[in-house]
Amino acid sequence: MKVLVPIKRVIDANIKVRVKADHSGVELNNVKMAMNPFCEIAVEEAIRLREAGVAEEIIVASAGGTQSQETLRTGLAMGADRAILIESDSALEPLAVAKLLKAVVERESPGLVLLGKQAIDGDNNQTGQMLAGLLGWSIGTFVSRLQVDDDSVGVTREVDGGLENLELNMPAVITVDLRLNEPRYASLPNIMKAKKKPLETLTPVDLGVDVSPRVEVLQVVEPPARDAGVKVASAAELVDKLRNEAKVIS
Repeated sequence: MKVLVPIKRVIDANIKVRVKADHSGVELNNVKMAMNPFCEIAVEEAIRLREAGVAEEIIVASAGGTQSQETLRTGLAMGADRAILIESDSALEPLAVAKLLKAVVERESPGLVLLGKQAIDGDNNQTGQMLAGLLGWSIGTFVSRLQVDDDSVGVTREVDGGLENLELNMPAVITVDLRLNEPRYASLPNIMKAKKKPLETLTPVDLGVDVSPRVEVLQVVEPPARDAGVKVASAAELVDKLRNEAKVIS
């Protein structure tokens, strides 16, 4: 079975995000970038499926600028077999990404698509669901356990009420959660080998996909600073402040 793992280049999770001075977006110049943490988990799970003899080939794919090659090379260093970059300098919305991935799926015919449940920059949590809808495939979201059989995949989903166990028909789209696994670090020899692994570059035009934005960003602003906390002398004073100042209880 072939496994496709879409990945995204985002601001490193340990970096404080700054808004541009003109409020047109987030500052990306001279900012450390990395693979989206949820995408790392998806790559790791695909590698484990290959180690278990379930998967034969792992393809990592990314849509974005030329710099996304670095992120794809990280996926190759972790253990993916080859990479596909859909090069686009324009901002890509979740629906556009889902359409691009649908075109890649039609070219590559994977049996399983593994991707992070969301990217930590936009936090949209939409691409996997949209991709499954466009393909007409089964989908499991927020997956914390995965077991692939011959023609089905068993998943455990994290939901508000606890855990939900489902069995999905293959082919399927799976969006992964944090507790699925612990991603491995790429070793130096594998980083060197990744430089020689195939990386194909395509464009939205090559795939016949219109990526024109459907949403206009008017302004990006930082959230307001939180007011300093206050100490209260008693529970009665706390209740009074919650009722009359914060107005969160009646």
